[in-house]
Amino acid sequence: MNIADRFPAERGRMEYVCLGCGARQPIEALHYTCPKCGAVLLLEDLDFARLQKQGAEHWRTLFDARCASRNTALRGIFRFYELMAPVLDEQDIVYLGEGNTPIIEASPEFARAAGCSFAFKNDGQNPSASFKDRGMACAFSYLKAQARKQGWDEVLAICASTGDTSAAAALYAAYVGAPLKSVVLLPHGKVTPAQLSQPLGSGATVLELPGVFDDCMKVVELLADKYRVALLNSKNSWRILGQESYAFEVAQWYGWNLSGKCVFVPIGNAGNVTAIMSGFIKLQRLGIITNLPRIFGVQSHHADPVYRYYSADASARRYEPVTVQSSVAQAAMIGNPVSFPRVERLAAEYIGIGGEGAFQVVQVTEQQIMDAMIRANRYGHIACTQGGECFAGLLRARQLGLMDTNEHAVLDATAHSLKFVGFQDMYFNNAFPAEYGITPDYSLMNTPELLLDVEQKKRLSEAEYTEAGAEAVARRLNLQKK
Repeated sequence: MNIADRFPAERGRMEYVCLGCGARQPIEALHYTCPKCGAVLLLEDLDFARLQKQGAEHWRTLFDARCASRNTALRGIFRFYELMAPVLDEQDIVYLGEGNTPIIEASPEFARAAGCSFAFKNDGQNPSASFKDRGMACAFSYLKAQARKQGWDEVLAICASTGDTSAAAALYAAYVGAPLKSVVLLPHGKVTPAQLSQPLGSGATVLELPGVFDDCMKVVELLADKYRVALLNSKNSWRILGQESYAFEVAQWYGWNLSGKCVFVPIGNAGNVTAIMSGFIKLQRLGIITNLPRIFGVQSHHADPVYRYYSADASARRYEPVTVQSSVAQAAMIGNPVSFPRVERLAAEYIGIGGEGAFQVVQVTEQQIMDAMIRANRYGHIACTQGGECFAGLLRARQLGLMDTNEHAVLDATAHSLKFVGFQDMYFNNAFPAEYGITPDYSLMNTPELLLDVEQKKRLSEAEYTEAGAEAVARRLNLQKK
């Protein structure tokens, strides 16, 4: 068997580590917060140092070879098995085609218009059309393993969501099947129809509560504390572990050389930016990369607690949740990110390695997000509103002088643009409710034009209608006859 197809025989040893009191817990239990102090957890490979013995070139070569693996357990995010969850057996790995999403360079014309070199990483090309599949692949692989080993007869996998999390959780639960069942809790009226259709289509039990995401999150947290349910939001450390694969893929795409690179990430519940920082730190510790890319978190002014924290002077910083307002970047419309303690811990480590400026947060407006999304897609991309948020963040960072002219940016388009066509329609029809504060740029608007009326279709013969239609199109396009 080719080495790239061979599942690793060696296993690591992992524990939950509390970011509050430092207590450690075994991974056999479903822990989302520390049983002793209630703080959030990270997962740590106790034998990580063993990977250093192989040398950086060994890992680069192995991970590159696995890109062509025919072993589905190693084709997706677990191409980087040794860096993520090296306690799982091959039979428990869940693979639905997640990971290995493309990095698409901005067209030369778009780069000139933006004034810099950049690319989108299209994580909307994951199975459920968002980056959440990375975390779910890891979380459900862990749950599958525990259900098998401990003989669980039923596991309710529950999450609060504004759309993407529920879609991914429901999809993976449906694939794994018994004993796993999916329950999703949504804020009523705050999820797009396209996103709502996904958990419904996967057969999940979909429950709604009035309010916003933060309200639903408090409910599922309480349920996870009191009942035996598997919480699948970003408090779940296994989910964060799976999302580290984004960082590994970025590094691999650029030949393991991230010098002069900046990565823009929407913050939302802060799980993804946490995972990406952690992933890059692991690569740097093993020498697989020598330079950390600079990371820019991006937040809308309608949901910006992390921006407010890092925009204050270091000596005066105090984290406070905010009351969110309506945002087109729905996955980022979170006023109290549960992973903020992870951000604070990892950002300090990241800056300690990469120096000042290695991690920063920029704020953008709702208007800038929508304009940026429409512009990106006008140039042939498939950016969602979060991708628009990242492009707006790039423009803002350049405006503030936070980027060098020779730096190359990678923008995280977390979901597929088709999930957010409702916002595009509102933009094109100037139909945004006042609370969004968005006025369309008329140069970016696009609506269909009716060339013939219905009565003409009824009145004319088929040949006459075809002739009239062709003439109407020719007039509209100012076509010249041969």
